[in-house]
Amino acid sequence: MDRKPSLVTPVLIVSCIIITMSFAIRASFGVFQIPIAAEFGWLRSEFSLAIAIQNIAWGIGQPIFGAMAEKIGERKAIILGAIIYAAGLVLSSTAVTPEGHQMYNWLVGFGVAGTGFGVILAVVGRAASDEHRSMAMAIATAAGSMGQMIGPPFAVWMLSMVSWQTTFVIFAGVIIATLATLPFMRSPQLANYDDADASMGQVLKIAFKDPSFTMIFLGFFSCGYQLAFITAHFPALITEMCGPIQAGGMLDNMGISSTSALGAIAISLIGAANIGGTLLAGWAGKRYSKKYLLAGIYTARTFLAAMFILFPITPTTVILFSVLMGSLWLATVPLTSGLVAQIYGLRYMGTLYGFVFFSHQLGSFLGVWLGGRMYDVYGDYTLVWWIGVGVGAFSAIVHLPIRERSLVAPA
Repeated sequence: MDRKPSLVTPVLIVSCIIITMSFAIRASFGVFQIPIAAEFGWLRSEFSLAIAIQNIAWGIGQPIFGAMAEKIGERKAIILGAIIYAAGLVLSSTAVTPEGHQMYNWLVGFGVAGTGFGVILAVVGRAASDEHRSMAMAIATAAGSMGQMIGPPFAVWMLSMVSWQTTFVIFAGVIIATLATLPFMRSPQLANYDDADASMGQVLKIAFKDPSFTMIFLGFFSCGYQLAFITAHFPALITEMCGPIQAGGMLDNMGISSTSALGAIAISLIGAANIGGTLLAGWAGKRYSKKYLLAGIYTARTFLAAMFILFPITPTTVILFSVLMGSLWLATVPLTSGLVAQIYGLRYMGTLYGFVFFSHQLGSFLGVWLGGRMYDVYGDYTLVWWIGVGVGAFSAIVHLPIRERSLVAPA
């Protein structure tokens, strides 16, 4: 009697550990905006550009590491990514100029690519059964949210005791330590899919000529813009634009007595709420049309972002926005990656998703850099926030014409 395939496997567990640590570090960079700029007297846009470069490097590196994983194996690709990640963090700790941070964040971005969604979701997707694939990819994505939940508060706690330079070095040690879990990640054998004999070039040609792939590519842009802007600038926005925290109030009684602490907690709340939202997206993606789910998520994000900036920013609206936006945060990832696998097959999913993710990171670059640039010009984040509202509405619309039919193999 055949045993029913299990949802929880060693591959999924190890993948979750790696992506949690990778994203915990990546999500904390917004916390360093004010300390680093204040120490050196830089404009906000200068360190913002370093984070923006990190995001574009992540986007460039994603299809490279995806293809590398499919050619030489996931574990070798992850090891290389972790080493590059750690090197970028250590070198960044020595940087005393904006150009130094900007140069070394190229390495950090490539390191995130090697330890992030492109490699991890591909191996998880191939290791999971048809029955469990959507939920397994959602769990791996939710692990990234767990990292976002623990990373910024941990960074704030570290900064209360040691310098930002020492914190970067500790982060480098953490990412290297995750490699100890790799022996338990046994690369799954390639399933017997109809596309198993197709070359990477053939599959890429099919995807690049398909209008649906173009729409998936364009639609993921706003996700990157919104997420990267909020991750990088939301703590600073809250610190400078939020109303005061009342002494003796609920937040003060919880030990959150400053808007800077609230900024870090907001990013953590987004990560916590997203765990449930991403798992729900994984469950729904198996049962309902992925393109309509994506259109609905982008519509909801657009509405929430517009309401937040239209009303006075208070500790209450910050918490409410963080929880609601968090429930939609990475819910797009298992649906977008699942849509790629559904239409173009699993064999080269890592590479194909890497190209789609490049659009996400173009949006990330623009969101982070434009946030810092417009802050320096206008003194606040209002205009760049409204641009995010507009691109969110665009993504909601562009997903609707996508044709959800398999072109290469059933997934």
